Amino acid sequence: MIQTIRPAILTDIDRLMEIFDTARHFMTSTGNPNQWINGYPQRELVAEEINQGNCYVCENEENVLVGTFCFVPSPDPNYAHIENGKWLNDEPYYVIHRLASDGSEKGIFSACLDWCTARASQLRADTHADNKVMQHLLEKHGFVRCGIIYVSNGTPRIAYQRKG
Repeated sequence: MIQTIRPAILTDIDRLMEIFDTARHFMTSTGNPNQWINGYPQRELVAEEINQGNCYVCENEENVLVGTFCFVPSPDPNYAHIENGKWLNDEPYYVIHRLASDGSEKGIFSACLDWCTARASQLRADTHADNKVMQHLLEKHGFVRCGIIYVSNGTPRIAYQRKG
């Protein structure tokens, strides 16, 4: 069970990289081998997100770091253009990026979403077309498919929004 969600600190980075490695293996095993490729997210990106205050960690009751996510205020430049649909509204939003767990605890997505919802009523997220697990979680928790956006490397992602 998730006990604490707190801002990540630089001394968490080794554990975060382990969690991202576990998440990459999980995605590959569930039919999504193309989303986090070439070691993404790289250590430098994770350190930058920690320094910007956008990276958070989830700790269990034993204070073991078991999950992570980024919670980033708008605007997200990748969300400026959306194809095959539209956003639910143009209100300020937060984006949930790079949610990952080590697989040892259930309910990390729900815990993160509860935490994010307590801080922002407008949430957006995106995921790879092959990431059926994340699509299911987003839709199960009230996110609406809005269209297709393109991330910085030019690849498409399914864009979601949830309004409170």
